[in-house]
Formats: sequence, C-alpha cells, structure tokens
Amino acid sequence: MPSFRLDRTSEDVKRELTDIMRTLKDPRINGLLSILKVDLSKDLSLCRVYVSSLDGIAAAKSAVEGLNSAAGYVRRELGQRIKLRRSPQIQFIADDSIEHSAHINQMLHNLHKD
Repeated sequence: MPSFRLDRTSEDVKRELTDIMRTLKDPRINGLLSILKVDLSKDLSLCRVYVSSLDGIAAAKSAVEGLNSAAGYVRRELGQRIKLRRSPQIQFIADDSIEHSAHINQMLHNLHKD
C-alpha cells in the first residue's frame, strides 16, 4: 500500500477517534484530551493512538485506562464510520510530549530573559 494512502487513512482514523472520544461516558475520561499521533501498521491491523492531557501525565494515564477499557466499543464505532476490510485493533498510549514541550519552551524563555 502506498504511504500516502496510509497517511490519509490515519488522518481519517484520528478525526473519527476524536469524535468518538467525545461520546464516551467513562468518568476517567475527562478534561482536555488530545490525540497527538495515530500510528497504523502497514496491514491496518493495529492502531496505536498517543493521547495527551493538559492536566498532566497522571490524568492522561487515567484516561488511557478508561479508553483501553472501551477499546471494543471504539473499534466497532470506527469500523462503522470508516469503510475498511477489517477495523484495526486499537491501543491507547499516554504521552507527555505537550508537557515536555511546554517545559522546554519555559527554559528557552528563561534563557532569553537572562
């Protein structure tokens, strides 16, 4: 499969997952969550979703527990919204890159101030 099709499909998955995550009613999935990256395997059988929270890494880990418990529902919804031969197995992973980049930005700002 050409890489542009894989990139386009992963963007479609990201868009649909964002919409599906808004409908989940798990209390662990709260606050501002953002999907940073969606990695699809070349055969579209596995989808790794990197999730970050503006409340910190602890909130992201809690949200990932809730998302992983709802992975079957999310997979079914994704399969109905995107026409693929098989819907991919979804694995959510907590990521703190937003917090890390904010820390680096603060350090650079402090260096510029001095």
